[in-house]
Amino acid sequence: MSAASPASAGPLAAIPNRALAAAVLVVSNFMVVLDLTVANVSIPHIAGSLGVSLDQGTWVVTSYAVAEAIAVPLTGWLAMRFGAVRTYLYAMTGFCLFSLLCGLSLTLEMIVICRIGQGLCGGLIMPLAQTLLLRIFPPEQIPKAMLMWTMTILLGPALGPNVGGFISDNMSWHWIFLINLPIGAAAILVGYALLTPAETPTRKVPVDKVGLALLTLWVGSLQLLLDIGRTHDWFEDPLIVALGLCALIGFVVFMIWELTEEHPIVDLKVFRHKGFTFGVAALSLCFGAYFASIVVIPQWLQAWMGYPATLAGFITAGTALAAITTSRLAAKALTFADPRLLVSLAVAWLGCMALMRAQWTSGTDFWRLAAPQIIQGLGMSFFMLPLTTISLGSVRPEETASAAGLQNFVRTVSIGVATALAMTVWDDTQQAAHNEIVSKLQPDDTMARLAQADFTPDQARRFIARMVEQESVMIAVDYVFLMTAAAFFLGALVIWLAPRPGKLGGGGGGGGGH
Repeated sequence: MSAASPASAGPLAAIPNRALAAAVLVVSNFMVVLDLTVANVSIPHIAGSLGVSLDQGTWVVTSYAVAEAIAVPLTGWLAMRFGAVRTYLYAMTGFCLFSLLCGLSLTLEMIVICRIGQGLCGGLIMPLAQTLLLRIFPPEQIPKAMLMWTMTILLGPALGPNVGGFISDNMSWHWIFLINLPIGAAAILVGYALLTPAETPTRKVPVDKVGLALLTLWVGSLQLLLDIGRTHDWFEDPLIVALGLCALIGFVVFMIWELTEEHPIVDLKVFRHKGFTFGVAALSLCFGAYFASIVVIPQWLQAWMGYPATLAGFITAGTALAAITTSRLAAKALTFADPRLLVSLAVAWLGCMALMRAQWTSGTDFWRLAAPQIIQGLGMSFFMLPLTTISLGSVRPEETASAAGLQNFVRTVSIGVATALAMTVWDDTQQAAHNEIVSKLQPDDTMARLAQADFTPDQARRFIARMVEQESVMIAVDYVFLMTAAAFFLGALVIWLAPRPGKLGGGGGGGGGH
C-alpha cells in the first residue's frame, strides 16, 4: 500500500454495490451501539445463572464500557497502520468471536474477559463505519450516508434495554450475545466482497507504547470511576479517590506526551481545527443531555409509574423513531443552510422539550409522556447531521479516521458522565425532596382522613410512605430534566464558536482554524 494521502482516493466509484456496502456499515454500527445497553436489564438473569451477586454481575456492563472507551481513540492509528477496511474487518471478526464466547460463558470471570474483548473490537467499529461511509459516497450523497449512521447512534441505546429484556425473558440471556453472530458474519462476508476497493493507504510507524499505557490508565480509571462511583459514595471512598487521581494525573501526562511524541498513538493535533473542537464540545453537551433522559425515563416509568418495559421502551425510543421522519428534510437543508444555525435551532428545540418534560407529574398520562419525546425527535436530525458536518468537515481528509475516533470517544465519555451525573442528581434530589415533604406533613390530620376512608393504621402509613416516595422521585426527575435543558441551551450557544465548515471530505475548507 502506498503512503499517499487518503484524500487522493476521493469517492470510490469502484464499489460494486454502494447501497449494500452502506447497509452493512450501518447495521454493524447499530449492532455495536445496541450492545452498549442490551445487557443492562439482563444483569439479574446473568448473575443468577452464574451464581454471583447483582453487584458482581454489573461488571458485565462495566467491562464492556471501559474497553470500548479505551479502543475508540485508537482508531486513527490502527487505520493508518493497517488500513481502515482491514481494521474494520478484523474488528468485526473479533466482535463476533467474543460475542460467541460471551454467549458460551459459564463463569463471571470468563464473561467479563470476553466482554472486554467485545468492547475493544466494538469501539473500533463505530468510527470506522463512519469513516468508510465518508469514503464510499460522493460529497453530494454524504449527508444521507451520515444520516443513516446517526440514526443507529440514536436508536441503539434506546432499544438496547428492550431488546435485552425481551430476549432474556422469552429465550435466554445467552442469546443477547449469540444473536450477533449471523449479523456479524453477514457483515464480514459482504464487507470483504464490497469494501476492499475503499481501503485506505497505510504507513508503518512505531508503536507509541508509553502513549498506549497512559491512555489505558486514565481512560480505564475514569470509566471505572463513572461506573462504580455512585455505589461507592463517590469521593467518600478511598478507591474512588485513587481512581480520580489516576485519571487526572494520567490525563495530564498523556496530553503532554502525545502532543510532543513524533508518532502518537492518538492524534490530538486534530483539535487545532476550531470547527472540530467546538463541534465536539457541543456534541458532548447535547448527546450527554440526550442520553441522561434515556437513562432516567425508563427506570422511572417502570419503577414508579407502573409501565411495562415495552411501553416504557416505546416512550424512550420515540425520539429516535420520530427523527427518521425528518431525516431527508435535514439532509436537504444542509445543502444550503449554515450548519451552525441548524444545530443551534435544533438544540434549542431539544432544550424546550426538556423544559416540557420538567412539567411532568405523577399523574401525567401516556400521551403527555410520549409527546415531548416524539416532538423532540423531529429536531434530532437537524442536530446530529449538521454537527457531524461541522466537526468532520473541518479536518483534513487524511485526519478523518483520527477525528472520527476522537469524536466517538468524546461521545462515549459524555454518555458515562451524563449517566453518572443524572443518577447522582436524581438520588440526591430525591432524598432532599423526601426530607422537605416529610417536614411539611401533618401526620395526625392525614392519618385521620385516611381512617375515615377505611384505611387501617398500617395501610395508612404505607400509603403515606409510598405517596411521599413517589412525589419526591417525581421532583427529582423534573430537576434532572431542568439540568438537561440547561445543557442543551449551552450547546446551542457553544456551536457558534466554530467557524462555518466546508463540505465533508472537502479537505477541511473553512474550518481549519490552525
